[in-house]
Order: sequence, then structure tokens, then C-alpha cells
Amino acid sequence: MATFTEAAIRARAQATTVRVQKTARAILEEASVSLPTEFDVFLSYSSQEPNEVILGVKETLKDYGLTVYVDKLDDPNLTPDNVTKATAETLRKRLRQSKSLLFLHSENSTVSKWMPWELGYFDAYRSKIGIFPVTHRELKIYVGQEYLGIYPYVGNAKNKGQERLYIWETNSKYAVYDQWVKGKVEIKERKAT
Repeated sequence: MATFTEAAIRARAQATTVRVQKTARAILEEASVSLPTEFDVFLSYSSQEPNEVILGVKETLKDYGLTVYVDKLDDPNLTPDNVTKATAETLRKRLRQSKSLLFLHSENSTVSKWMPWELGYFDAYRSKIGIFPVTHRELKIYVGQEYLGIYPYVGNAKNKGQERLYIWETNSKYAVYDQWVKGKVEIKERKAT
């Protein structure tokens, strides 16, 4: 298992920006034409996060077949500069429409006021929460800081030659993320093969 590096996430965003010939900011600021009524992932991230990182994480999750809610993309009228009760209600609605929450943990997540709120709301509503660490160098084992350490984290690994996204509690206690989100499997102890 390995964490995603910031360089790999930015490279994934760049592949998208080159393909569609737009900047990450332009892609994220475009309004969605038709918004799904359900998402596999609610991506919780800091407003200080660079657009390339947000886009790279979203595209990476899409590569694994997941539908992802990103407020900047899917509800561009929401801004951290103009928070109202309607903002909170829109976020509550999107959280309830999501099967899981991924908390994008980076250097920027510590300054966010909304990320802990989203995490707490989702934890009380539906406990399918994972930490998505974006690290400077690849880590084989991720240890979350403070309260983030109580949640499992996502990373990728190859199994039988195929790269998959996993949710990990320990090196031997994990599940394939998309199967876990869809309720097909639980995180459990696995025997080495």
C-alpha cells in the first residue's frame, strides 16, 4: 500500500488540463450540467488547497470508478467568503447524498474550519469515512494526526497485477474502497497471500 504523493496528484490534474486544454481552476469553476442525486465520495478539502491538487484527487477517484462531489465544481455558488445558513444546508444535503466522505489531508487541511465540521456531521450521519493523505513522499504506512488517526485511510496497491484503491486500518486490515463504499465488503483482517 502506498499513499498518493502531491507530485502524482498534480500530474493527474495536468493530464486532464492538457486533454481538455483548460486550467485546473477553469475546470473546477465550470458548473456541472447535470448533478447526480447520489455520490460515492464527498471530498472534504481546505479552501487553501491548490486547484491542481483538488482536481488531481477528483480525477484519481474517477479513475477508480467513483462519483465524487466537490463543492467548488458541483456547487460553484458556495464560497468560504460568504457562509450562510443556506451554505450549511446545501453541504448537509450533499453529505446525505454521499455514500462516503474522504478527508483530503495535506499541509492545508489544518487551517480549514469547515473540514472538521463536515467530518463530524458525516461521522454522526454515516460512518463511511476515510482519510486521503496527499504526502510529499510516498509512505507505506500513514499515521493520521490527532483525531484523524481514528479513521482508516486510502491508498493504492497492486493485487494480481491490477492497481486498486484500498481503505486501510492496518497493514492486514483493509478492503477494496469501491466495494466497501457500496456495502459489499467490510474492512477486516486479511491473511497474507
